[in-house]
Amino acid sequence: MDIPKIEIKYDGSYPNLCRGNLVIIIDNAVWNFPDCCLSSGGSVSFDSEWNANVSDGPWDVTDWPYDFPEVMKLHVIRAINDEISHGCCGGCV
Repeated sequence: MDIPKIEIKYDGSYPNLCRGNLVIIIDNAVWNFPDCCLSSGGSVSFDSEWNANVSDGPWDVTDWPYDFPEVMKLHVIRAINDEISHGCCGGCV
């Protein structure tokens, strides 16, 4: 199967990268994703002196448009991780 071109438009920005509008375009079909649909695989923890330990991690999509093609989901997640800076999911520390 040839993978069609996937175009990603996303306006999330530091410090809360997960709060943005995500639009995916595949072969001129446009999908607007629900708000806050990205979830980071990163984390934040604190040591005994409250110094933050932040790790970035890859994105996952937690909420898809109802008509999004199942066969394209993994390809889109890969494209998102290639194009959008990874976040830390630390409550916007």
